[in-house]
Formats: sequence, structure tokens, C-alpha cells
Amino acid sequence: MVDGTLPGERTQPLRSRDPRALGVYELVGRLGEGGMGTVYLARAANGVLVAVKMVRADLAHDDEFRRRFRSEVNRARQVPPFCTAEVLDADPDHESPYLVVEYVDGPTLAEVVEQRGPLTKANLHGVAIGVATALTAIHGAGVIHRDLKPRNVLLAPGSPKVIDFGIARAMEATSANTRTDQMVGTVSYMAPERFSSDPDTPVTPAADIFAWGSVVAYAGTGNTPFHADSPPATAARILTQPPRLDGLSGPLRDLVAHALEKDPANRPSSRELLDLLISGNERPAATAAAFADQPALRAAATEAQAVTGVSGPPTAGTMTVPTLDIPAGMVGYDENSIVTVPISAPPGETPPGPPPPEPARRWALPAAVAFLILAVVAGAVMLALSLRHPGGDQATPTVTESAQPAPSAPATAPDITDGLTRESLWKATALPNGKAHCEFDNGLVATREDSDPFKCKGPQDEIPPDLRAEVNVRLLTPDSCATIWFRNVAYHGYQLRVCERNIYLGEHGSGAAIPVLRTMPLGDNPIAVGAEHTRIGLVISGDKVQVSRDGIVVGDAALTVKELQAGRLLLGVHSERDAPRNARYEVAFTDLKIWYL
Repeated sequence: MVDGTLPGERTQPLRSRDPRALGVYELVGRLGEGGMGTVYLARAANGVLVAVKMVRADLAHDDEFRRRFRSEVNRARQVPPFCTAEVLDADPDHESPYLVVEYVDGPTLAEVVEQRGPLTKANLHGVAIGVATALTAIHGAGVIHRDLKPRNVLLAPGSPKVIDFGIARAMEATSANTRTDQMVGTVSYMAPERFSSDPDTPVTPAADIFAWGSVVAYAGTGNTPFHADSPPATAARILTQPPRLDGLSGPLRDLVAHALEKDPANRPSSRELLDLLISGNERPAATAAAFADQPALRAAATEAQAVTGVSGPPTAGTMTVPTLDIPAGMVGYDENSIVTVPISAPPGETPPGPPPPEPARRWALPAAVAFLILAVVAGAVMLALSLRHPGGDQATPTVTESAQPAPSAPATAPDITDGLTRESLWKATALPNGKAHCEFDNGLVATREDSDPFKCKGPQDEIPPDLRAEVNVRLLTPDSCATIWFRNVAYHGYQLRVCERNIYLGEHGSGAAIPVLRTMPLGDNPIAVGAEHTRIGLVISGDKVQVSRDGIVVGDAALTVKELQAGRLLLGVHSERDAPRNARYEVAFTDLKIWYL
């Protein structure tokens, strides 16, 4: 602030009813209002300008919201500042809860497009890279944005900045804001699975990838790819129609179309997006032009690419398609507005009941839309609900004779089974640079051309924290380690590394280092490279994991990272701890079975 003026075109003077301070932050202007509350420009005690988001009054008195808000802020603070507005502070227990983030002095992408029209090709490619960089950082910290849109992308000097990541979840399913049969979102940028009427359908990073495609399409054409005259009609187009991408061309158009796939399993991950934008064929000129005047963007993208591992989108299956009952009064709203969408059954129909009882809860997988009927007069979108569960072979428990046998496998059929001899729940995967891939050759073969870890593309769905898992592993090259991640969310989870002489349990975060929590030596019975498979078993219960090899307990370890609870189970490759950096590491998996405990 200079001579009493406020920085930035978006800053307005405080109003008479606005507070003059929140905690230790002096409020000096208004930056805007949103679904969560009011955003103020403020000065910290050290004089630095920050943005303070004060929660609106009806949410402030909701204990459930405060609990969720506290949890989501803690997650958001782990997001590295790669094209993101850094979360600096928060006070969920203040009379008016608030969040403090880095102040970014720049217009929103929406304001720029509204005032000047679609971006030039170089600027568009820069925005595409910047938002993909931000999503790589956000997803790498185990956070999902949930409300990515042009108004949450600030065009700051140096690089775009994504704001408001991860906070939308705190607003969902709270008594002061929405009922449990409602959701919060911005219709034009919501992925098809976001409209699901199944409360158990998870929101995954793939939903943010869909939003990325919509944001880039808007920035390049001036229109959202599923534009219609009302939110119900927009939702109908998202669920049933291909995107309209007139105005985009070349490889970027193809990548946007890939991100806008109806089935989340077919969308790339944020890291794959970033790699394709920067290193993909036919893009060197566009990337060079985008980086020419934005060295900060180049640095942020390079740092984000340094995050190891690639987590794939959800596995193909059957997408639970919703019934949307959008109030008639909503028709005519701007399709970009944040709306609360109640989920209900079509008029005159009884909501579908739960599926018949099964021996155990199976893994529901999203897939294609069944049908859609748009009732214009009532403003309702009515769809069929389709669910299927992955089938599979019955379990054959391992029986061995030993003084210290592992607990026998449950007598019921496994909740998840995959022979891993062809694409099913697990998919072929490859990094664009060719340094790592997973393919099927008498098993799921994971290969890495350096010593970094690499995850094969497996199911995105979170599974219960307590489970028993068994899988056959083979070590195909020296110093290779067959690797199992569990309770994994994005880039954070437990990593079990099965190597020739040792089995290691570690905590895999977004950095290259993976702290070892427990080493389990294999003693005089190492796993021979190239030998027939060995059966690795895990029993994960509460704060403990027990590991077995061919039915014999190898050891157990405490699970000490409290925030790692439910998550994904993934397979992949890593190297022995002191292995050469530039070498080929290769392992194979077959016959995976998982039982929920």
C-alpha cells in the first residue's frame, strides 16, 4: 500500500460492518466474496500483505464445519507453492474462523477472458502448464481441489497461481450449509462423477483433471466446453455430450479432450498432464514460448516434475449416474455460479434401495452414463443408476507348515481379486519420457530405468484401512524391489519394499527420500533374482502391519503416521536402498487377492 491506496484492481475499501482485524492481521481492504465467506486484503505483523478468508456467519456456528475446516486446512498447508497461493495460517477456533494465504496481486483468469477475450496460444499454453503444475503439487500432498475454475486461477506476474484448493470439502455435508443429500460445486467445471447420487462415490483427483480441461477450453475459446442455457442443461451436456472445443487446435486440443473423458479412468493424472504439456511430442515450440517470459513458471514446473511416482486415475468400471433435482428457480442462473445441487429420485419413483447383501463390501468402480432425461419445466435431470462390482476367482488360502505360520486367509471370497495377467483393475502405464512403464507379460511387469519408485496404474478408490492382501512377486533384475503401497492417498502412503535380502516398511511422501520405519531381514533365505514367484502377505489392522513370505511371518511393524488411514493399495517397482542411480530395475506381480477385515 502506497500513499493510502490499495494494491490491485480487485481491492475495494472496507465496508462499515467489516471487521478491522482478525487475530493478529489488520484488514485493509476487500478482495471479494465467495461461497465460503469474505476475502480481505490484510497486513501481517511483519508488514507483509496477505489474503484473509473469513468464514461466513452461518458456517462459523457449525461444529461439524469447524472440524472439517481444521482438517482440510492442515492438509492444504502441506501443498508446496508450485503455482499455488501458499497457505500461511488459519484459526478454525476463532469466533469467525479464518484462513490466511499468500496475497497474489493479479486478475483472475475469468476477468482477463471476460475483458480481453480468449488467450493467445503462448499465454494459453502457459496457463495450461501453470494449472497442471498446481494440480501436481495439490494432488501430491493428498489434497483434491474440488472447485477449480477460472475465478480460482490468478494471473500473477511470473506464473499463474491456483487458489482455494481443498477447502470446498469443508463446506460439504455440514448442517449449516448442505444436507447429506447435497453437494457444492460450479456446474460448468464439474466432472460427470461429481453428480452421482451414490453417497459412497468418492471425489478423486480425476475430477480436478476434468475441471482443468474445462478451464483451459474456456481460456482458449471464451466458452466452457459444455455451455448451455441453464445449469440443468449444462449438467445434461456434461453427462451425455462430447465437449465443444472449436477454437482449440493441435496437441493441446487433444490433451483437453483427453482430460474431458466421461470415464475418470481414461483421464491422465496431473503429473502425466504436466509431463505431456512440457515434454510431449510436437510441443517444444509452445513450451518454449510459454516459458520465455515466465522463468518462475519454468522453475515451478521443473520442481513439480521432480515429485516421484505417478498415480493413475480411477479404474474403469460402472459409473454411478445421479438423479439431479435442480430447483426450477435455478434455471437462468449463470452456469458458472456455485450452486448447491440436491440429489433426489425422479418424481413418482422410489429411490433405489441398497444392493442385495454380499459376503463383504466390494469395490464399486465408476464407468459410463446409462441415460438422461432433462425435464425443462421442473428443471430436473433424471438418470438411471447403474452399479456393478468387480468379480473374480475364489480365494485359495496358502497352506504351509511352519513353527511361525502367518494367519490363514479368510474363508470368504476376496473382496478384490486380479490375476494381473492382463488389463483389468490394473492398467498398462508409461511415463512420457520412457523411463518407466508397467505392462502385461505373464504378469504385471513394472520397469524403471533409474532408482526412483514407480507406481503402476491401479484402482483409484479408497479401500478400508484394515485388510489382508496376498500377491506373488518376482525380482527380475539385481537390486530390484517389488513394491506395495497401502493406505496411499496421492503421493503419501506406506511403502512396503520387497528386495532380495530385506523387506523395508517406509513412509512415501512427495519428496525423493522415503524414511524407513522398519527393516525386516530375510536372513539365510534371500529372494533369488529371476526365481519363481514368492507369495507376499500383509495383514493390516489398526496401527500394525504383519508381513509374511510364503506363509511364514517375516516380521511386523507399527504404523505410526496418524494421518495415513484409509487409502489406495498400489503395486510398482523401486530399487534397493544403495542401488546405482542409472540402472534397470524390473519386477513382476501375479494373483493379487485382498480381503477386508
